Amino acid sequence: MTNGMRKWCVSYQQTIEYEVVNSPDIFNPQNETLLSVGKRENTRRFVVVDDGMEKYHSARIRDYFDHHKIRAKIITFPGGEENKSVNNYLRVLRELDSFPINRRDEPIIAVGGGVLTDVVGFAAGSYRRGVPHIKVPTTLMGYIDASVGIKTGINFNGNKNRLGAFEPPKLVILDRTFLKTLPKRHILNGLCEILKLAIIKDAGLFELLEAHGAACVESKFQDEVGEAILHRSIEGMIEELQPNLFEENLSRKVDFGHTFSYGLETAPHSQLLHGEAVLIDIAISSIVARARGILSENGLQRIFNLIAGLGFVIDNTGVNPALLWKSLEERTYHRNGLQRVPLPEGIGACSFVNNVKLEEIQSACRALESWTSVPLENHFVE
Repeated sequence: MTNGMRKWCVSYQQTIEYEVVNSPDIFNPQNETLLSVGKRENTRRFVVVDDGMEKYHSARIRDYFDHHKIRAKIITFPGGEENKSVNNYLRVLRELDSFPINRRDEPIIAVGGGVLTDVVGFAAGSYRRGVPHIKVPTTLMGYIDASVGIKTGINFNGNKNRLGAFEPPKLVILDRTFLKTLPKRHILNGLCEILKLAIIKDAGLFELLEAHGAACVESKFQDEVGEAILHRSIEGMIEELQPNLFEENLSRKVDFGHTFSYGLETAPHSQLLHGEAVLIDIAISSIVARARGILSENGLQRIFNLIAGLGFVIDNTGVNPALLWKSLEERTYHRNGLQRVPLPEGIGACSFVNNVKLEEIQSACRALESWTSVPLENHFVE
């Protein structure tokens, strides 16, 4: 090269591979799935457990590691989005640093909801520039959404997931028996992610929810149909995430319900759970799709009938066009300068638009207010 300049090109390819395993009753001493990664003899595990899980399963968790003669340091982590903070991230790291683990063969274990697995995954990825970790989701939201992909993160400066990284786990273990102790609100919270997939990707899943969804809510997905719905949802999520783990393509079907929900969830004094904000976004986006002629009247009717049939009650308190527009602007930065808003195109399909206008959001908000104040059957004429 001229003027004494030189250039070197460094190229390296890394294979990302991890298993998502369905393994009921993981803290039964005879179940060794949790120990299938890392060394077994004379070893340690750093375990972070959701405080709600600790309430129901603390003795079993400790007995499990004692039975297998593994020295375990078990710390609890408070649930809730407000605890997805820099302070709690640092607390996990301080606890970990006081209990040093071997860098490659003593994986960290995260047992809890999506907030916990996101924080612990970020801690694992940043401690010593990366130590292995295992995710055990214990909420329906974590089971369907946070557990399957490789995103980790914490909230920062008033913004959701502003700090984070892509950090693959070594293993994800799914045990739906944990769902038995969830309050109904948290079952419905996670169900919003299943509903999202059904609307924009899987018409068959939508039909399963129409026929059996309400019963699955009551059984907390402990029956055979509930298991089938969970498995189908996991498979659908993996199909969408696997080819695009690092989000090189920012037009993602799984972002349906995640455009306007960002502002709703992070607004001051918001009491909405993540899925509840996603549900409002689903409703707003579906109304916009109908107004544009992308979604038929029958499709919109089926979506709102299913929302009601599953037992959701949409709380539109705090929903206003200015907030949703601000959220859309923020997501446009996140999506590299384009809106890339997924809208349902019938049941089981979607398209992406980049020209949503404030007037459309205003109209959709008025329509949603009408929907939530008038009995559902009065909205449609056969």
